[in-house]
Amino acid sequence: MSNNENGGASFKLYRYTPSLVAAVIFIVLFVLATFYHLYQVVRTRSWFFTVFVVGGAFQIIGYICRALAHDNTENIPIYSVGTIMILLAPPLYAASIYMTLGRLIVLLDAEKLSLVPVKWLTAIFVTGDVIAFLMQAAGGGIMASGTISAMTTGEHITIGGLAVQLVFFTVFIVASSIFHYRIRNNPTEKSVSRSGTTTWEVVMTGLYVASILILIRSIFRLIEYAQGNNGYLISHEAFMYVFDSTLMFFAMVTMSIFHPSKVLSRPSKRQRSSKRSRLERMELSSSTEV
Repeated sequence: MSNNENGGASFKLYRYTPSLVAAVIFIVLFVLATFYHLYQVVRTRSWFFTVFVVGGAFQIIGYICRALAHDNTENIPIYSVGTIMILLAPPLYAASIYMTLGRLIVLLDAEKLSLVPVKWLTAIFVTGDVIAFLMQAAGGGIMASGTISAMTTGEHITIGGLAVQLVFFTVFIVASSIFHYRIRNNPTEKSVSRSGTTTWEVVMTGLYVASILILIRSIFRLIEYAQGNNGYLISHEAFMYVFDSTLMFFAMVTMSIFHPSKVLSRPSKRQRSSKRSRLERMELSSSTEV
């Protein structure tokens, strides 16, 4: 689809034929990653991390639309849904990361070491994330209407949303780093008592890696939309798969390896019962020996 209403400028849903092979590959990858995250959430009862799973579901829907677009390059609904879903998945990942840090600080009894008061930390960053989410959703919806004027307006709103996301995410990374530095120099009793391979620092590592991947992706998207509908980045599909699809898949893999449940999960009733039974047996054994 194209219009030549303003000085010869043209609007196109796609400036290439979307690759069916690439879309199918990432459908498979995101299905595997999303279902594994769902398994981890259910198994460990880490319900707060469900938002991350929803982000994975958005990716799946988005790339299904990319696959359908291979033979439907003029279909506005397919373009609209695919663009919006892929655009909105990272903010959901970010919201999960914000909530994880807040819970981790409380778990370690390290509220005094946080740059941002814990009672406000999650609220502030998630609020910023919601604003960025809504702006990108609105911008994506407007762009999908298929006219040059709407495309320009939608791009501006989307750029604003990406800028908001970048600002909040950058501040979050700084706040996380300062907290990490402070607790390393002034460890709390709970932070030093958690020894072994699944320490709180394992989770922090995952947060850092995933955050950097999302940050790089957001910078790419900001530059892409700033160049406009006929820009170099948006005109070459490979850039999207390298700087968005691949990075977001690795973000999901990273968070599955360094899953918050390693330190934040709540034990199931069976696990609590088993632990209680072991303690009772130990107490019984001790009393018998005496």
